[in-house]
Amino acid sequence: MRVNSSSDRASECVPSRATGMEGGIVIKDDWPGYSLELFTYPEHYREDIESVYIPHGVIMDRTERLARHIMDDIGDHDMVVLCVLKGGYKFCSDLVEFIKVQCRNSNKHLETRVEFIRLKSYLNDQSTEDLHIIGSQDLSVLRGKAIVDTGKTMKALLKHVEAFEPKMVKVAGLLVKRVSNVVGSLPDYVGFEIPNRFVVGYALDYNEYFRDLNHICVISEIGKVKYKI
Repeated sequence: MRVNSSSDRASECVPSRATGMEGGIVIKDDWPGYSLELFTYPEHYREDIESVYIPHGVIMDRTERLARHIMDDIGDHDMVVLCVLKGGYKFCSDLVEFIKVQCRNSNKHLETRVEFIRLKSYLNDQSTEDLHIIGSQDLSVLRGKAIVDTGKTMKALLKHVEAFEPKMVKVAGLLVKRVSNVVGSLPDYVGFEIPNRFVVGYALDYNEYFRDLNHICVISEIGKVKYKI
């Protein structure tokens, strides 16, 4: 199902390669993003970002839709949400809140608790795959991660989680990058499929900077140099 029929539009919605169901909103390779002049953002980042790639309102609407899909799949199972820190904390928080709201509106009883996993997988704009894990067990597990690129950390973490024999394991990823060296399958729930560009904001960082941006933005070369370590 296409969202936009014109070839010069930003995105379309396509079936997920992992599930055959509705997949993420695909942002095309030539999408430059929106002008910074159209949005508010911290003034000290003016030279450090090129454009607003995904506005905050679009992120929230898409996350609400993912919550509905998750509710349909989980049913009445109690659920442990594994939030991948630090970049996934905003996505996870908003996703869980939408799930709770939908539970209240549908009169479903779904006990949900959140556990946290710390991953440090980037130095500057390069993936390091340095994995630190905290485990959980006994219930259905939803793993929330802000961004999936090569899938190496996702594969390692799923192997660790499955050792605890949960009833069900699902993965939600806000962003999935189109890269050639993907390991394993896509997440079960995908917010957006994006080109292989380095994006920041909505808790995604570059050496701990830019987490305070509400929108997902493209970092500029000036920003990369300024905050490089």
